Amino acid sequence: MFRILLLLACGWALGACTPALPERRATLEHEIRTIVDSVRATVGVAAVFGPDDTLAIRPDAAFPMASVYKFHQALAVLDSLDRAALSLNTPIRVRPSDLHPDTWSPLRKARPEGGYELPMAELLAYSVALSDNNACDLLFRFLGSPRAADRYMVKLGLGNTVIATDEQAMHAAPCWQYLNRTSPLDAVRLLERFRRGELLSARNTEFLMRTMLATATGPNKLKGLLPRGVRVAHKTGNGFRNEHGIMGAENDIGIVFLPDGRAYSIAVFVTDSQECDSLNEAIIARISRCIYDYFSEPALQ
Repeated sequence: MFRILLLLACGWALGACTPALPERRATLEHEIRTIVDSVRATVGVAAVFGPDDTLAIRPDAAFPMASVYKFHQALAVLDSLDRAALSLNTPIRVRPSDLHPDTWSPLRKARPEGGYELPMAELLAYSVALSDNNACDLLFRFLGSPRAADRYMVKLGLGNTVIATDEQAMHAAPCWQYLNRTSPLDAVRLLERFRRGELLSARNTEFLMRTMLATATGPNKLKGLLPRGVRVAHKTGNGFRNEHGIMGAENDIGIVFLPDGRAYSIAVFVTDSQECDSLNEAIIARISRCIYDYFSEPALQ
C-alpha cells in the first residue's frame, strides 16, 4: 500500500495513518510548501520512489491535463497495436484537411501538402516528443474517438482520469481544456506501471520510453534545474489563458533516471494561475529539483 504524504490546501496536515516523518522528509515537505504557498495558482504534485514511498500534494484533485494526455493517448494507441499484432510501421493516412493551420503542428510545418501516409511510429513521435496537435487528432481517428482512450484509462483503474475531447474541439472552445483531466496520484501511478513494463509489449514500452526521452517541449519545466545529463522521459502540457488572463494549465509529468541507475516518477500540475508563463514553468522546475535532491541523497539508496 502506498504511503502517502497528504499536504492538503487546508493546513497541509498529515493523514492520520501516515508514519512520523524523518527529518529529511519534513525538510522536503517544507521546501515544496514554501514554493506552492508563494504563487497565485493551484499546484498538484506527486512523486513515487518505490512501491511504498509516495509523496503527493492534492493527490486526488482534478487538474486539466493539456497535452500531458498525449502520453495517455500513446499508451492506448500502442496497446491497440499490441492487441491487434500490428507493427509501429502501420501506415496512417494524412489528408490535407487533417492539417489544421491555427494550431501547434510541426508536422504541418514540415509537410503542409497532406495526401501522404506516415508510419505510426513517426506520428506518435510528432504527438509525444513534439506535442503536435494535428498528429494527436490523427491518432484519435485511429482509435475511433477520445472516448476509446478514456475507456483504456477506465480499464487500468484510473478513476480520476478522464479523456473527453480532442485538440480541434479544445481550440474551438478553450474552456473545454478542463474536460481532459487527471489527478497527480493517477499520473504517477500510470507512469510507474509504464516504467515497470506492465502495460505494453517490451518493444512498444522501449519505443515510447525512447520517444519521451526525446521530448523537445518544456525544457524549463521538470528538466529546467536538474543537473546536466540527467535523463528525463516526460510529457509536457500547457493550456489556454481565459479573458481574465488566468492560465488553465502548465504541466509536466515524467520519469527521472538518477545517475546511479535508479528512477522515480513525478508529476507537477499548475492550474488557474495568475502568474506569467515563465514563473509557472519555474514552479515546476523548483519542485522537480527539490524532489531530485531528496531522492538522490545517499541515505535513500
